[in-house]
Amino acid sequence: MTIRTYAAAAAIAVFGMGISAASAVELRLSHQWSVGDVRHKVAEMIATDVAAAGVDLDIRIFPSESLLKAREQYNPLSRGQVDMIVYPLSYSGGQRGEYNLTLMPGMVKNHDHAARLNQSPFMAEIENLLAEDDIMVLVHGYLAGGFASTGACITRPEHVNGLSTRAAGKSFEEMLAAAGASISSMASSEIYNAMQTGVLQAVNTSSSSFASFRLQEQVSCYTPAGDVALWFMYQPVLMNKSTFDGLNDAQKAALTEAAARAEAFYLAEAKAEDAASVAVFEAAGVEIAQMTQDDFNAWLELAKSSSYKSFVDNVPNGQALLDMALAVE
Repeated sequence: MTIRTYAAAAAIAVFGMGISAASAVELRLSHQWSVGDVRHKVAEMIATDVAAAGVDLDIRIFPSESLLKAREQYNPLSRGQVDMIVYPLSYSGGQRGEYNLTLMPGMVKNHDHAARLNQSPFMAEIENLLAEDDIMVLVHGYLAGGFASTGACITRPEHVNGLSTRAAGKSFEEMLAAAGASISSMASSEIYNAMQTGVLQAVNTSSSSFASFRLQEQVSCYTPAGDVALWFMYQPVLMNKSTFDGLNDAQKAALTEAAARAEAFYLAEAKAEDAASVAVFEAAGVEIAQMTQDDFNAWLELAKSSSYKSFVDNVPNGQALLDMALAVE
């Protein structure tokens, strides 16, 4: 069965839709963000470069959860029911506990450190786990983030005590719960409505999501990623490995080259997103707070006794994997 036939059959079986016959192979890429978000721009850059290569390979992008719900993309990708996703890997931390380490408080120091993690033995272990589910990394990427609230500013653990708070990933949820927060789990695309209706009083997410989901319209104080950033989340472009292996050599080469360019763009834009988000919130009249090194240290001590401990206790070989990550300078 050809890739195009397989993709069409899967679409009919799962989504009730087909792909019209065409000479080019069509791959479908799903993600949860708006078209203005950096993660969409990364996907769009890959699709544009591959189309320009003239290798009969097209990538059709489905943004804003238009094909799959944010947290329901990993298994369809593993099964080949969708070809590519841009995906916060810790969303699947319940399925693969090791993935929770890709969103661990205080583990990533800055964007350049994140880039080194992407090329480390630690990430090689994560890629081995992905391969077991017939998934490969096409583009590595970490994004930084911060806090925002509908009330007082958040810089220290005691500031979330008693607040209904959303954080992406089990490790941050455990740390915030240890600080006295009430946890509400949801995709970043659901935060706006939750804050608007009073379900959430505080949120912890990426700089990109803060801006692309217009959260400046709902909050009174924003604590962005700055010189000190507690929150870094691995959000790669993933691809079904069997689908990639089924491409011809020219298509593989075009996709690999496009991915390399997109990865460099992703890193540069990730660095710029933090400052850009501050400008958006300042323009909306939102108060801007800064986390100090002492604030960061208070969070880190809490994380070590909560999320770090939980990870080691609940993930086989968790201490070894954590040590691998922490060994990257």
